[in-house]
Amino acid sequence: MPASEQDRLKKAAADAAVKLVEDGMVVGLGSGSTAALFVAALAQRVSEERLRIVGIPTSVHTEQQARSLKIPLATFAEQPQIDLTVDGADEIMPNGLSLIKGHGGALLREKIVASISKRMAVIVDETKVVERLGLLVSVPVEVVPFGWEATERKLETLGGNPSIRLGADKKPYVSDGGHYILNCAFEPMENPMEIADRLDHVVGVVEHGLFLGFATEAIVARRDGLQFLKKTSA
Repeated sequence: MPASEQDRLKKAAADAAVKLVEDGMVVGLGSGSTAALFVAALAQRVSEERLRIVGIPTSVHTEQQARSLKIPLATFAEQPQIDLTVDGADEIMPNGLSLIKGHGGALLREKIVASISKRMAVIVDETKVVERLGLLVSVPVEVVPFGWEATERKLETLGGNPSIRLGADKKPYVSDGGHYILNCAFEPMENPMEIADRLDHVVGVVEHGLFLGFATEAIVARRDGLQFLKKTSA
């Protein structure tokens, strides 16, 4: 898909998601290129409609964008629960709305925000839709720098084929939380819940990019229009 067409679809999803925001809401502000379009659209509503909301950003970059656009922000101390979080994804399964997130490096903060949100709306273009997680992208795993090589070896035994993420300076990428990220290239997963459970029990792992059970709805921008998905009860 041409980049210009993909950008158009991302904006369509973001513009649809901003309509979900209601006056008085606490809004989780996601990270990544599609979420950035949502933040920009939200700022426009705040300015033009005098929409009264407060945002909780999922990354330093998103915080900087929100402040520059004059979106009021809050802390977890001030707002213990979030009404609606809008965020992107690297992969999404329509059945169950399971996700892989974190290729932008903000997976830890994104998952913290998602975990205290009443609703999480995921905005993606059609290229992110998969039948099985791991089909297109690896699973980012955030690890503590101390002993990361030992953690890497443990992830290798789980079949993750881990590789350290590097920054532009060719040194290990450091997340907003001060951690490293190992990209784990699992095969397309038949049981992502099992892999998530194994990752949860690896010493040295802070968090991983399998977001299972967090999203409540999704807006998929396709070339033939918008698709609205809802999480169904088990």
